[in-house]
Amino acid sequence: MPIVSVIIPVYNGEKTIQKTIETVLSQTMNDFELIVINSGSTDLTLNIISQIQDSRLQVFSYPQANVAVNRNRGFNHSRSKFITFLDADDLWTADKLEAQYKALLENPEAGVVYSWTDCVDETGKFLRKCSYVKWAGDVYPQLLLDDFIGNGSNVMIRREAFEFVGGFDESLTNAEDTDICLRLAAKYQFVNISKVQVFYRIYSNSKSSNILPLEKSNLAVIQKAYTDKKAAKYQHFKKYSLANLYKYLSYKALDASPGQQKTLHAIRFLFYAVYTDPLLLFKPVLFKAFIKLFLMAIIPNKLCVKILNKFTIISNTSTFMGYEKTYQSLF
Repeated sequence: MPIVSVIIPVYNGEKTIQKTIETVLSQTMNDFELIVINSGSTDLTLNIISQIQDSRLQVFSYPQANVAVNRNRGFNHSRSKFITFLDADDLWTADKLEAQYKALLENPEAGVVYSWTDCVDETGKFLRKCSYVKWAGDVYPQLLLDDFIGNGSNVMIRREAFEFVGGFDESLTNAEDTDICLRLAAKYQFVNISKVQVFYRIYSNSKSSNILPLEKSNLAVIQKAYTDKKAAKYQHFKKYSLANLYKYLSYKALDASPGQQKTLHAIRFLFYAVYTDPLLLFKPVLFKAFIKLFLMAIIPNKLCVKILNKFTIISNTSTFMGYEKTYQSLF
């Protein structure tokens, strides 16, 4: 029986699936099974996978479904005591599996281990840091405020922990990673590996760029989380959870290319960000956001791109995340 099960759900992933699989097969830890769940791909995904010869690789095909369903499908085929997931366009460092497996062995009280993440573009070029935190043990209050795990290609989970919380919520089409991590954190301790081991790919048509379903799913996850008995003493955090969400959504809406922004939704997100955290009224990022949105709405796209590229002090609104309330800042 392999030590770790790696599960990759894929739908029409011909552009990235080979490199993603290679990043698993090149791990320093060799004792794993790699389960690919093909979810109704209509491109060359299966042809590309079929050319990869490795006894650890298994491919199962199903009708198209959301990521939560496909990850659960992969788990049902798995045999190992430790489970980890990798999206079909993300990458790992070569020591990811070995380091996370050792961390769980050394911390038998922990049910989950996570590493740091960098965001990369379509070509794999570094874009920005994603999440560099060191929270460990009972991380539930921190996760209520912000999903510092960062993505679904990160955690390694003990099999019994995954089974105990019931796997992924298949009704969610976004934020399913945040949801399962919250349910795991309500029952189990987490351990952190303080080094970058995950490369999360960002591109314009990624699932996370579809901001309206992102809003809907995250709101559902927040409402659900605060009904858990573990959250009873953290009810005063809820307004900050919502504030952090709308700061993130404001950033996502403004990160779109000129002509692709959803102006009215961006305005609504900014309104709710201020409504839930009035201190934003006194922060420079809010004025930068409205200037950027104004430029994108009235100036021809090509000219707007040139202006924003020249004046990065206006175009960069990532500082919204710098104003997120964290566990420490509430005490």
